Parts: sequence; structure tokens; C-alpha cells
Amino acid sequence: MRKLLGLLASPFGRFLIAGGIAAAANYGSRFAFSLWLPYAWAIVCAYIVGMIVAFVLMRTLVFDAREGRLGPQVAKFTAVNLLAVLQTLVISIALVRWVFGPLGVPHAQAIAHLIGVLFPIGTSYIGHKMVTFK
Repeated sequence: MRKLLGLLASPFGRFLIAGGIAAAANYGSRFAFSLWLPYAWAIVCAYIVGMIVAFVLMRTLVFDAREGRLGPQVAKFTAVNLLAVLQTLVISIALVRWVFGPLGVPHAQAIAHLIGVLFPIGTSYIGHKMVTFK
């Protein structure tokens, strides 16, 4: 219990928890979007779902930036996340095409997308701390 409280006390710990919730929304919604969209478009749409969840959590719980102006924060948040969605998309597609697909890995798209969602954790934290919510 103390470790959890310690995690909640640090901004990076709160970022990881909030990011985990947003990543779950992103990852889970991709399966729904994949019912009617191609893989790459499903990833992009799911990323938008995750971004909305992440923005609300980051603004209120991680960086305590509720007093900041909403418009500029949304614009900066979107800019930082453009880099992250590109990282997610490139990693996910590359793993399916050149690693998991050729190896015949079951559930290649699901595994690749999970790795792609996790990939930009560091760049996103730095970007939001130094740009979005400073």
C-alpha cells in the first residue's frame, strides 16, 4: 500500500497510472474500430479516444493544470501527441509487416498495437511536462 501511495505522490507515477488508463481506452477501442476500419485507421481513431481520456486525466490529476487556459493546453497536447501517434503507428505497422506477420505470430495486430501504444511513454511525459502543462 505504501508503494502505491508513493507512486501517487510523484507526478511521473500519476502519469503512468493515468497513461495506463488512457492506453487501455486506446487499446480496447481499437478492437471496436477494427470492426469497420482498416488496421491503420483503427489505430488512429483509437489513439484519439486515448488522447481525450489522457488529456482530462493529465490536466486534472497529473500536472494539476486546471488553472491554465484550456485552448492553448489542448493545442499543445495535440502537438505532443502527434509525435506519439506517429510512433505508435510506425511501430505497430512495422511489427505486423516485418516481424510478427512473417513469423506467423497469432494475434499479430493486437500484440503489435499493444507494443506501439506503450512505445511513446517517455517522449509523451517529457513533452507534456515541458510543453503542454508547464
